[in-house]
Parts: sequence; structure tokens; C-alpha cells
Amino acid sequence: MAEQDAATAPTSRGIVAAVRRELAAARHAARASLAATAAARAAALAQLDAVRLSAPRRRDELLSTRDTALAEARARRERETAKLGRGLLGLAEAAAPGTAGSPWASWRPGMRPEPQAGLTPGLLRIGSLVQEPAPNVPVPALVPLLDTAHLGVSGDGAAAVDALIGAMLLRALASVPPGSLRISVYDPGRLGGALAGLAPLAPAGLISYLGPGGLGPLLDDLAEQIRRINENVLGGVYLSVAELAAETGRRPEPWRVAVLLADPNGAELSKAERAQLDRVARTGVAAGVHLISRGFELTADTDVETIAIRANGTARTSLTGEIPVRLDAPPGAALVTGVCRALAEQATAGPPPVPFAALLPDEIWQQSSAEALRAPIGEGTDGRLVELVLGDDPPHALIGGPSGSGKTNLIYCWLAALATRYSPGELSLYLLDFKEGVSFARFAPGTRDPSWLPQVRLVGVNVNSDREFGLALLRHLAEELKRRAAAAKQHEATKLAELRAEDPAGAWPRIVAVIDEFQVLLGARDAVTSEAVDLLEDLARRGRSQGIHLVLASQDVSGIEALWGRSGLVSQFTLRIALPKARRILSDVNLAAELIPRCHAVVNADSGVPSANTIVRLPDAGDRATWLGLQEQLWSARPEGAEPPRLFDGDSRPLFPLLPPPPAPELPAAVGAVALLGETIDVAGRPATLRLNRAPGRNLAVLGTRADEACAVLLAAGHALGSQHTSGSARFSVLCLDSDATTPAKSLHAVLDARHRCDWYDADGVTALLAELAEATDEQPHYVFGFAMDAVAAKLAAKPGPGLPSGHELLRTVLARGPERRTHLLGWWRTVARLRDDLGGPGARFDAIGAWVALDVHGPELSALYPQPGGPPWFPRLNRALHFDRAVHQRAQIIIPYEVAP
Repeated sequence: MAEQDAATAPTSRGIVAAVRRELAAARHAARASLAATAAARAAALAQLDAVRLSAPRRRDELLSTRDTALAEARARRERETAKLGRGLLGLAEAAAPGTAGSPWASWRPGMRPEPQAGLTPGLLRIGSLVQEPAPNVPVPALVPLLDTAHLGVSGDGAAAVDALIGAMLLRALASVPPGSLRISVYDPGRLGGALAGLAPLAPAGLISYLGPGGLGPLLDDLAEQIRRINENVLGGVYLSVAELAAETGRRPEPWRVAVLLADPNGAELSKAERAQLDRVARTGVAAGVHLISRGFELTADTDVETIAIRANGTARTSLTGEIPVRLDAPPGAALVTGVCRALAEQATAGPPPVPFAALLPDEIWQQSSAEALRAPIGEGTDGRLVELVLGDDPPHALIGGPSGSGKTNLIYCWLAALATRYSPGELSLYLLDFKEGVSFARFAPGTRDPSWLPQVRLVGVNVNSDREFGLALLRHLAEELKRRAAAAKQHEATKLAELRAEDPAGAWPRIVAVIDEFQVLLGARDAVTSEAVDLLEDLARRGRSQGIHLVLASQDVSGIEALWGRSGLVSQFTLRIALPKARRILSDVNLAAELIPRCHAVVNADSGVPSANTIVRLPDAGDRATWLGLQEQLWSARPEGAEPPRLFDGDSRPLFPLLPPPPAPELPAAVGAVALLGETIDVAGRPATLRLNRAPGRNLAVLGTRADEACAVLLAAGHALGSQHTSGSARFSVLCLDSDATTPAKSLHAVLDARHRCDWYDADGVTALLAELAEATDEQPHYVFGFAMDAVAAKLAAKPGPGLPSGHELLRTVLARGPERRTHLLGWWRTVARLRDDLGGPGARFDAIGAWVALDVHGPELSALYPQPGGPPWFPRLNRALHFDRAVHQRAQIIIPYEVAP
């Protein structure tokens, strides 16, 4: 649309020609009207002479006729001149819209002018016409400048000339986009004082002042700019920058105006300066370089307009010709400085960003990712959209920027552009955010919004304390890499495009894994960091050929020794995106990120080499309402049967999953039922399980003092076991031995008792139950849930009589022999030491406890229960537990206790 507007907009030269034609027509019409009036008056006088001697009555009639004719002629003349005036006024308003032609009374200090639409600047107001053809209609007097002419301004008083030049410059600055007009003032007489009101523009680089000796260098610089523009910008294809702007819809060069104020007492121009001035005057307009001269004669040419100021406050211009101009009073000093400050602030802030909608294609999901992923993220300095590419080269990206620099906004821009161009069959997204926040949660279904981004397979938020989840993502990607490599080998393909061509029926989308604040994953010297770096290096090296791409974002990567110590890994991330003040994302000698303002980024696809920098201005992509509308559009177009992404929220406990109805027939004893203990920290969100078959040690110990989490583990296990047996085919016992567990224990008893035999025991009944279980021969599945088993240690230690076993001895018998008779104990002990005491003291063996879940218990305390010396590397965290099953695990795994509804 902008290109169309620019192409259809009239040029400044056309506007000047139209004004001149209208003025000539007005003058001709006015002369014709005056001639008609004079002829009517002469005819009336002739008639009067003819009847001078007639009768008085006849004489009065003739006089009345004469007066009527004169009145009609005057009225017709006034209508015609008013019409001409209105036509001229309309033309003037079109030629000088907005601030280019509005009276100073409508301006105010500090205003932020809105530049006129289009790429063609208009004329500039200097006053109003003061005579025929429309004396009662004030018509603005206009002069051309930008893309049209140079100006020569003269007059008896230098102050009046300088005031007019300053007013014209202010109008020109306010009528074009901020920062697109650069002014140089050569003022050897007053050393810049002639146009000092424009000085607030200097900090933004919009104006510079030159004193004695500065004319030669200024003219040389202008000549060099014209040469460069002709060679590199116009290149023989376009006749002028204005024509290029109209054709392409963008202006690649700013306007340059040099104000030359001659010193009346100064020296004449040298021969070289005169020649250079003539060159600039002759060739400058086409290159957008203009001269405004006071006291320097500009070569007479059609590109030079003149203004001659008279002592009475009027002026004569080459555009208005014989019609004099009453000059406007100059704007006040406060108005000039206030507007200039506002213009400087606008120029410093830069142009408004490209709209978010500009990143989106006309039609969604029309591109193929077989060769690469291409998507724009913002607008470059040339006004065109800048694309980011992920493919064989560059394969991976690093994004850097301190807090508040717009990192999340940049990622949103990129995701929006990708998700609208590539369908779920072409692109899979894995999004992980290690900082404390929910930046990516909007892409997964939530309680307020059921929609999700169809390309997203995984969303992880609030994972700053769950480095293991980041490791789980890398393991998942490593497995996918193996799968793709095997398929490529089978089809003799060397890269993804070839694999897709050989196996068109296969599902081979490109994968992009975005890990925000990835330094958290590598922030400790431990096994997690070591494995994560190894996986990252393998994925970065081999992932490109299989269509797996990594995007790592961080506030500052300077302190990540594990990453920067491996140059082979870092070298794979050739696409670098640096936000303002980012460190070490680009090369050490590339300081571009220190210089860019907010809402900008440096895009570099050559590992940060300065010559590959591209400056991009980013749109605002953070508006939730805008994203919601886009996401709903994509969600509505999702393929049939599409699954929502897995959402992992480190601050939320997962809900106990819905389980299928119990099997029929009953589970075989050799297979056994499966207890669910919590959710594993992995990509699939699988449950942590414990199979309770007839193998020795098929019992569970929950260890720790956090009662709510310990009870949650037992509740989840009870719900799962109860749902796997047909009604009445299993027996359950609930031992509530501490008041802290009363509510959850009763809840479990109520659920189980509704479908099975479920007995309730308190502290007084524990010994009798254990004695029954120790002697039992029935092989019906029997699950015993002990809430706070250590609370009855004293009762279990008591000797009931000579030759009778103590409660502890009965407990050990049940633990050791129960599983083979399908009796399993799932108990909670608050410390490892109390469990040891119940099992026989310091030298006790833990063979009967084949699986355990540790809560607030440190790793070294678990050494007796763990196959590796020193225990597992475990530091307790709220709502996290460590699970180990001797029958299936080589190392313990972190789980999250379920939130079990009562």
C-alpha cells in the first residue's frame, strides 16, 4: 500500500508547476473580470450621455439600470475571485499538508509532529498572498525545497533572512520522518548564533554548525555524498533518490540541507570553493542534497528558487512572481526549542517498529521446511524485513541480552513468523524457559484458554529448579536424532531434504528447541552439567543434517565455563542475535550491541564477525490479545487428531492421572499390579511406577518428614492399586499411626472400601495385624499402607511374652516373606535411622525394601539403600522426591508427588 501511495503521489516539481499554472490562471481571470467591469461601466456612461437631455423620468430609469448592471458586475467579480481563492487555498493545503503549511498559532512547544504521509515532501509555507485575485481569501504563500530546489534568500536585514530560514527548516524537519533530514549550518559571522534555536537537534545528530574554514570541507563532503549516491544508490537505474523512493516504497538516504550564511566582512570564495559550490548546486537535488544560501550566489538554474525580503515585511518569490507575499511572523524561541527537543527525542528513539502483523504471511502454512526454515523477525535499516534462517548453514542460534532488553519479545516474533509459515507437519517446537516465569505457557492449553500452538510439542516453564527437565529434553532430542540417523542410513540419505524425498510418507518435520536462560542448565559442576554439555555438543554437531536445531538464549553467557570451554560446540552456533548491551554473543571485537537502542537487535549469521552485522528493529509481539487471536486461528486449522503439547510447570504439582477400568480377568500373580508414585521429570511425563509381583523386596519405604508429600505418594499408590483389581479381588489395610496422617488415610480408606475389603487400624491394632500377616497363607493380593510406621516403634519393640515374637520381628517377617505370598507393605518412615531401627538396628540389612521414595533426606543418608558408595547426588527440594527401585533402576530418578483429589 505504501508503494502504491508513493507511486501515485504528485511530485514536488509537479506541485510547483500546478501552483504556477493556478496563479497564472488567477491573474488572467482577474484581468478579464476587471476588463468586463470597465466595459460595463463605459456602456452605462454612454447611455447616460445619450439621454442626458431626456425627460427626468427616463433619466432615473437609465440611472437605475446602470446601477443594477454595476452591482451585478461587482457581485460576479466577487464570486469569481472567491472561487479562484478557494481553489488556490485548496491547492495550497494539498501542497503543504500538516506542519508544512499550518499557521504557527496551531503549534505548541514540545509537540511531536506527525510527518506527512507518503515519500514525497510538500512545499513549505512562508506567509500569505497580499493582492488580487482573492483579497478576502487568505491564500498561503509556499516555496519548494526537498527533492525540488535549492533556495537563495536575500534581503536588507540579515536577521529577517535568518529568521525566515530557521522557520522553513523547522517546517521541513516536522514534515518528514524523524531523523530523515540532516542539516549543516555554515555561519562564520555569528558562529552558529544565526540559527541557534535549532541547537537542541544536535545531540540527535540532526544538525551541525561550522565556523570559519568549514566551508571547503562541507562542500567537499556534500560532493562526495552526491558521488556515492549516484554510484552506489542510484546506480544508473534511477534518475533521482525521489524516483527510487517512489518505485521501491522506501527512501534509502536522508535529505541533506546545507545552510550557507555568508559573512559580510569575510573573504570571497576561492576558485576551488566556487567550483565545488556550482557542482553541488547543479547535481545535488537529484541526490537529495540541497543548499539554502544567504549571501552566496547560486548558479542560475531551474533548480534554484529565490526569495527577496523587503523592508515592509513582504517578499517576492520566484514561484509567486508579481504577487507579493506577506511573511508570517517568525515562531517564538520557546516554540522552536521545544519542537526541536521533541524532534530530537523522536529521532533518537528511531522510527516506529514494523507492525507485528507485517511478520505474518497472507496465507498460513504455505512453506516447506525440507531445505530450511526461513522467517522474518523485524525491519532492517533499509526498510525491508530481515529473515532468520535455520538449516544446514546456519544450523543453530545463540540469543543474548540482559534482563529487560527484549529477549522474550524477539523469541515471540520468531515463533509467530515460523508458526504461520510452517504447518505442524513441517515444524515441531520444544520450548523451555529456565527463568522464573511463564513466558511460554500461553502456547499450551490452560484453564482460561483451551487453545494451543499446533506446532508445539513441549512447553516447560518455571524450571529454574529442575535442571533435570532440561537434561530430559536433551535426552529426548538425542533419541530422536538416533531415530532419524537410522532412517537416513536405511534410505541412503545424508540430510533431511533427501530423507523426506526418499520417505515422503514418514513424519520428518524440522525440530526447533528453544531453551531460554540455558546457562541455568550448565550452572553447576555436577553430573547434570557434564551430561548436558555432551548431549548439546552431539546435537549441535550432528543435528543440522537431521533437521534438529537448537536456539539457546541467555542474559549473559560470559560465565558459562562448561559452554565456552568447548570451542567445537560454540562454533556450531553460527547464527548470533545480540540485543542491546549483550556480551560475548558476537565476536570479541564486535561491539555493535553496545550501540543499538531498545527494540533493536544485531543479527549476524557468520559467528559474530562485524562485517556480517544486520541491525533489525523488532515489532511488539508481547500483546496477549494479539497472540490469542493468532493462536486461535492456527489452532482452528490444526490437523484432525492433533495432540496438545506436554506442559511442565515446575511450580505446579501434577494431578493424579485418570486410570482405565480394572482388567478382566484378574492380573496374573507373576505380573503383579503397578503402583503409581508420582510423575517423572521427562518429556513424556510418565508416571514413576512400582510393580508389586512375587519377587523378594517388593515393598516400598517412603522416607522424610514432609507429611503431605509422603501421604500423597501413598495415596497415589493406593488409588492406582485399587483401580487395577476387580471388585473384591484384593484386600487392603490402612494403618493410621500419627494424627498428621489422619485426613489422607481416611480418604484412602474411603476410596478403597467402596470396592474392596479395606480394614482400618490404629496404633493399638498394628501388632495383631502384623501377627496375622506373618502367619497368613492366603495368596489373595493384600496391600498394607502404613502411615508413619516409626510412630509405633515403642509398641513394636515391646516383648509380648516368653517365646512370642515382638512387633519388630513380625514386621521383618512380613517384609521378607510377604511379597512371595502377594502381601506388600507400603510404609512411611520419617527418617532413614528409624527405618533402620525397625529393621534391626545399625547392622540391619535393607534387602526387604526393594524400592524407596526419599523426600527431605540428603543423599549421603541413603547410602545404605543405594548401590553406589556415598549415596545418590540428591539435595532435597520442595515438592520433589527421589525414587529408586532396585529391580529396574541403575540410578535414582527425581519424581514429583501427585496432587491426589480426596
